[in-house]
Amino acid sequence: MLLADKSAVVYGGGGSIGGAVARAFAREGARVFLAGRTMDKLETVAEEIRSSGGAADTAQVDALDPAAVDEHADAVAAEAGGIDISFNLISHGDVQGTPMAEMELQDYIRPVVTAVSTTFLTARAAARHMIGRGSGVILIFGGSGPPLPGYSLGGLQVAFEAMESMRRQLSSELGPHGIRVVTLRTGGVTESIPEGFPGRDRIVGDIEKMTMLGRAATLEDVGNAAAFAASDWGRTMTAATVNVSCGALID
Repeated sequence: MLLADKSAVVYGGGGSIGGAVARAFAREGARVFLAGRTMDKLETVAEEIRSSGGAADTAQVDALDPAAVDEHADAVAAEAGGIDISFNLISHGDVQGTPMAEMELQDYIRPVVTAVSTTFLTARAAARHMIGRGSGVILIFGGSGPPLPGYSLGGLQVAFEAMESMRRQLSSELGPHGIRVVTLRTGGVTESIPEGFPGRDRIVGDIEKMTMLGRAATLEDVGNAAAFAASDWGRTMTAATVNVSCGALID
């Protein structure tokens, strides 16, 4: 198992992508601590993990609340003996489909402020526990890339660019302490788009057309890549991105 005896905190662990990552971590032997606002969703993922023989704990945590994030990280570290992996997958509240020329300021900047705030808080909380141990992995999801032609993405890409800047700075500051920081870039995970979402078929088709492999990354693909990046097999990787976009994003 790639992550045997590791402890992993997954913020937004009740979502489609967060749940996929949590299941992959648990499959590879990690004890997973699922954090989020909606306990029902967290418990659903946790029960799936437990029924497969994995270990999962849940906690209601607002990943934009400094005190709540710090208290939860402290509790996880006390319970598990430390934090080995931290991955923030909460939603950023971006508004899509409205051209920038018609968008309200708050709708545009919300995902940017949310992404920067929650990434800062959760990375800081994890780093404080990782530094003393001289090891740890902080994963970031999204990554920068060209906007999908024909779509109005609001502040989505700006938020991703800001997180990439944070990844570079975190990598530089935390590297001497043995802590790695890596971004997973997908170019869009079509399985995460709910059935019945307006324009879903068109979005899925356009994402797939942009890839070189003729398909988009699956939720399982994302989970597998995250598990690898967080494991000792990826121990030389930091200040870097893992491209799981099937060629939609070109390095």
